[in-house]
Amino acid sequence: MARVAIVTGGTRGIGEAICQRLKRQGHTVVANYAGNEEKAKAFTKETGIPAYKWDVGDHQACLDSCAQVESDFGPIDIVVNNAGITRDGTLHRMSYDDWHDVMRVNLGGCFNMAKATFPGMRDRGWGRIVNIGSINGQAGQYGQVNYAAAKSGIHGFTKALAQEGAKFGVTVNAIAPGYIDTDMVAAVPAPVLEKIIAKIPVGRLGQAEEIARGVAFLTSENGGFMTGSTMSINGGQHMY
Repeated sequence: MARVAIVTGGTRGIGEAICQRLKRQGHTVVANYAGNEEKAKAFTKETGIPAYKWDVGDHQACLDSCAQVESDFGPIDIVVNNAGITRDGTLHRMSYDDWHDVMRVNLGGCFNMAKATFPGMRDRGWGRIVNIGSINGQAGQYGQVNYAAAKSGIHGFTKALAQEGAKFGVTVNAIAPGYIDTDMVAAVPAPVLEKIIAKIPVGRLGQAEEIARGVAFLTSENGGFMTGSTMSINGGQHMY
């Protein structure tokens, strides 16, 4: 059955792959983006998927923008919380703004989008929320106390909200990607990237489409008995 889906941070990298996969499944997909107008326009031109601009860390903006999407396309039944930022640095050098900005967008965005869409899903008796966490939220990472805390928080948020949604037909799951071949990872210096890949048992970076396939299952009718779970897609780099 075709549904209306929102993918935050949907015009680049993992988000773009998720948007395209959900569109191929027959859903009406809307991509959210925060700032890169040129990339958003190019994305829409290439894919035919509309892109709406708002800051997921802004609570009222999420409420207003989701209401606009529902007015334009219909009830939102699928939400993929993919938007995220980094402000890396050791705690010694990390400013409060570096901490707050990452928590506001990466974790706060999940709360804001859920507040905007979860009640409608619950009332209609069907919904799918997928939150994109991270291997670094599971294992930690030097120089990322803000990012790791936010992503770890997403995993806990997922389990708690899943308990609220289960009896209403709303599943809430997370995916924790490992190192994926995106622009963000491409910016890592080559010697550092070589060391990262050396620690991945399958011997390579992941592909954005591999994360998108996980989202496709979790948001499908077939994913109805899976909720409160974190799907780790990391090439075996972190197992637990």
